[in-house]
Amino acid sequence: MAQHFLLSAASRTLSLRSIYKAGEDAAYKVFCQMRWPETNGEAVCPVCSHEESYKITTRRKFKCKNCHHQFSVTSGTIFASRKMAFMDLLAAICLIVNASKGISMVQLSRDIDCQYKTAFVLAHKLREAMATEIHTGEVLEGHVEIDGAYFGGHIRPHNEKAKRVDRRLKQHQTGTRRVVIAMREREGRTLPFVGEHEGEGVALANENVSRLSTMSADEAAHWDALHMGWNVDRVNHSAIYSDHGKHTNMVESFFSRLRNMIQGQHHGVSPKYLHQYATHSAWLEDNRRTDNGTLAHIVVSNAMESPVSRNWKGYWQRAA
Repeated sequence: MAQHFLLSAASRTLSLRSIYKAGEDAAYKVFCQMRWPETNGEAVCPVCSHEESYKITTRRKFKCKNCHHQFSVTSGTIFASRKMAFMDLLAAICLIVNASKGISMVQLSRDIDCQYKTAFVLAHKLREAMATEIHTGEVLEGHVEIDGAYFGGHIRPHNEKAKRVDRRLKQHQTGTRRVVIAMREREGRTLPFVGEHEGEGVALANENVSRLSTMSADEAAHWDALHMGWNVDRVNHSAIYSDHGKHTNMVESFFSRLRNMIQGQHHGVSPKYLHQYATHSAWLEDNRRTDNGTLAHIVVSNAMESPVSRNWKGYWQRAA
C-alpha cells in the first residue's frame, strides 16, 4: 500500500527550526523576494514604480531615487504598519499552514510569544490573503457538488428540566446560526459562502457555476430549482451516501474539515467572521497535496500582493 503524501518526507520542506536557524536577515530576504519577484527582491517604488532606491539599513526602509518616497517591504500590503519581526511572521505562517485543521489563537500566541489579540489579527490578515486565491471571480467548471452545513447558534439548555424550552422554535433561537454553502469541483476548487438559509445556494450557483457544468446535490427541496439550469445528480442521504457515482462526498469532506476546525480548535466562531474560517478551510482543502514549504511561500506571496486590510488595520483604535 502506497504511503500517504502527508506522512512522507516530501510534505515536510519547512520547519520552525530552519526558520530560526536562518535568522532575521534570511526571513527579511524571503519577504523582499515575494514582494518584488520580478527584480529578484530588489526594491521597486510603490508610488512611481522606479527600480532604483537608497537603502536605509538602520530602519529596513528604502528611499526612491526618483520621487524620494520612503517605503518598506510591507508598505501598502496586508502587513502594513507591522511591528513583529520578519522571523516571527514567517514562523507564524509556518504554524498556520502546518495546522491542517486550524490552530487556536491561544496556542499561536504562546508559540510565537505575543498577545492573544496580536495572534488573532495576524491570523485573520492571513485568511484575507488566502481569500484572494479562493474568491477569484472565476466560475466553477466540470462536475460541481453543492451542499450546505449549519454552524453556531448553540443554545445551552437550562439546568432545571422543568425550565427547558424547545430550542428548535424561532423565538428561542439566538440569531447567530449561519449556513456555509459550498460548491466544489471534483478534483478542483472549493468555493464557500455564508448565508442565513441553505436555499440561498441556488442564486449563488447561478452566479458561480458554468452553464456547461453538471452538478450533484442531495434531496433537499430547495435544490430542485437547479434542474432548470443544469443536469443535476441527486442522492438521498437518508438512504445512501453514494449511489453509483452520484454523491456529494467531496463537498462533505470540506465540511468535515471545517467542523473539525471550529469544534476541535476554535470551539466557537462568531457569525461575523465565519466566512474567513470557511475560506481558510477551503484553502487548506484545495492545497492538501502541497508541501508545507510551498504553502508558506504561497501565503507570503499572497500577503505581499494583498492591499492594506480595511477590516483589521488599526482595529484596536476602532479606525477600521
